[in-house]
Amino acid sequence: MHEKTELYQQRLKKFIEEVTLYPVSCERLAKGRGDLVWLDAVLAGGAKIVQLRDKESDSLRLCEKAKIFRRKTLEAGALFIVNDRVDIALISGADGVHLGNSDLPAAEVRALAPDLIIGVSCNTEEQAATAEDRGASYFNIGPLYATRTKDGLSAFLGPGAIPRFSARCPLPFTVMGGIKKEHIPELVAMGARRLAVVTALTEADDICAETRGWLAAIKHQTTLA
Repeated sequence: MHEKTELYQQRLKKFIEEVTLYPVSCERLAKGRGDLVWLDAVLAGGAKIVQLRDKESDSLRLCEKAKIFRRKTLEAGALFIVNDRVDIALISGADGVHLGNSDLPAAEVRALAPDLIIGVSCNTEEQAATAEDRGASYFNIGPLYATRTKDGLSAFLGPGAIPRFSARCPLPFTVMGGIKKEHIPELVAMGARRLAVVTALTEADDICAETRGWLAAIKHQTTLA
């Protein structure tokens, strides 16, 4: 467990207290709309966090985009997370980075960047059980349902994984993978409070209105839970 800096504590407090919907960008699945169009829309819709996930841009373009994400999220009072790229997160001044299982080890990133929120993807209960010791701030459970954002996946965890995984780790967690609005009641009933989505928003006709709708639906279900 790392020594928590004041900036880190501020960022994590905001994540725990304010984040319910966790929009993740994907330009290739956005009906021809760019990440910056998506960003403006989800922020206008009330999102308190965004993740820049861009595996197509070169490093220079990604860095430029990340700096714009940082400026706009600060203006909106939202957290900004970069997928995979620790260097881009640090250069742009992002609040955090999300690491997959083939990315840099979370423990080494934590030693390098003590101020960053670090999320880790967990596809197994064992990965969840080690997330805190590896220096993570939160972990993601998924993929829950069939999803088009990653190629080559054939096994999906289902909502029943939520109580199993969360019992193995005290950290806050997100859930992800093919989540649709009709899944919200079941996911909240299983203990999920932070739902990460890609195509549910990137493919929406009105991204801003859809973001508002998701936030309202999650809030409604959590008041009933």
